[in-house]
Amino acid sequence: MQDVQTRPGDAASDPADPKRERRRRQGRILQIVGGVFLVAALGVAAYQAWELWGTGLTTKRVQAELRPDFVAKVATRPSAEAPPAETVVKVPGNAVAILVIPRMDLDMVVVEGTDTESLKKGPGHYSNTAYPWEDSGRVGIAGHRTTYGAPFWSLDKLRPGDPITLQTEYGIFDYSVTRVVVTDPSGTLPSGGSVLDQTKGPTLVLTTCNPRFSASQRLIVIADRVDG
Repeated sequence: MQDVQTRPGDAASDPADPKRERRRRQGRILQIVGGVFLVAALGVAAYQAWELWGTGLTTKRVQAELRPDFVAKVATRPSAEAPPAETVVKVPGNAVAILVIPRMDLDMVVVEGTDTESLKKGPGHYSNTAYPWEDSGRVGIAGHRTTYGAPFWSLDKLRPGDPITLQTEYGIFDYSVTRVVVTDPSGTLPSGGSVLDQTKGPTLVLTTCNPRFSASQRLIVIADRVDG
């Protein structure tokens, strides 16, 4: 039986080519790194999808729970029986009104408070501001623009003269938009003073972040109550 002869450069003569092994290792490393980046990208995309759309499911469920009981109470008591703001028992997350804005096709329950958990349920009433049934003072309501149902997504569409309605246990109150302005994050108006400063007459202010997906500014809608 003849011995198998090999020539220089044959694979059989050099089964462990250092360069070839190095290239293989580099290829495996690149595959692993690419896989890690792909998984990370999918994770980020899934998180963003949840933030933009998934959180809305939470808000929708809570709104469906709050709405029936509150609707049954709307305008069942005269405004003369309504308590002044300083005596209202302010429980974060409790329903206080239904906000209707035709131009935005918005019809949502407003809850007490503007803390993180309350705003997950829907637009939130600034607890240090007036209530709709009071004959003076400014009602302040904040809302998300991009997550948790994004109730104020289209707030920039409002124009002077647009109607807004707040339905409460103590009556239904109509407002007419007077101004739409953009402020810095502090909510300081161009003319001076805070958007939440109280007024002699009954007014309303809606606030949200601006632009969308950013908190660098505040979009502000101011409205006067229309009696009768």
